[in-house]
Amino acid sequence: MSNEDSDGIRRRDVLSLIGSGLATAAVAAPARAESEPTLPAAGALLIKPAFAGQHTVRPLRFDPAKLRGLSEKLIRSHHENNYAGSVKALNLIEGRLAAAMQDADFPPIVYGGLKREELHRVGSVVLHEHYFDNLGGDGKAGGDVAKALSQVYGSVAAWEAEFRRTAMSLAGGSGWCVLTFNAATGELRNQWASDHMHGAVAGVPMLVLDMYEHSYHLDYGSAAARYLDAFLDNVDWQIVDRRFQLALHRMV
Repeated sequence: MSNEDSDGIRRRDVLSLIGSGLATAAVAAPARAESEPTLPAAGALLIKPAFAGQHTVRPLRFDPAKLRGLSEKLIRSHHENNYAGSVKALNLIEGRLAAAMQDADFPPIVYGGLKREELHRVGSVVLHEHYFDNLGGDGKAGGDVAKALSQVYGSVAAWEAEFRRTAMSLAGGSGWCVLTFNAATGELRNQWASDHMHGAVAGVPMLVLDMYEHSYHLDYGSAAARYLDAFLDNVDWQIVDRRFQLALHRMV
């Protein structure tokens, strides 16, 4: 079987899974209005040199004072301390890795510690950026991603129930609940992650929920279910749908 035939079967399998109505979306991403939030272009991150230590804090793309059920104080503290702190730490780790690359006698056991911290910080930065970027909406699921969720879960409500159950399994502890589109299997799946390093292999984040207590304790204490309600009420599904469109486009 040729590579072209293999790709064709893969494409048909994915479109069959999510419904034939999404075929057009998979061929090309739709035009967007000027006011629609933008996301990084495919491949944009690949041109950066290794260990450059030049990551910058991505600003909030919404007014945190206008969210419903999530206070401005909570959002700004989370963004300026937890997320920005990981950006700073990642730059520091990359600087140390760059220096270690110049030292032929650098101890492997120490280098291993740096690599583990690099993995931890990269995960934290990426997940936090996805988390903040998918806030600022009206919480109403729509677009092709909502159609796909209905197709594979039976309904958007059924998907949400499973997403909530997955998220609440982390309540009182730490981690992330992430709706992913798996580039290898073509599946939409809610994933559980106990820390920043437990992402699913080939899983592309569509919707990201931070379940670390720092993401809700200022507003809700230990009442994680109330925080989850507020989060879902503020999801920007245009962003989630745009991520889905990009993921489909890359597969074909």
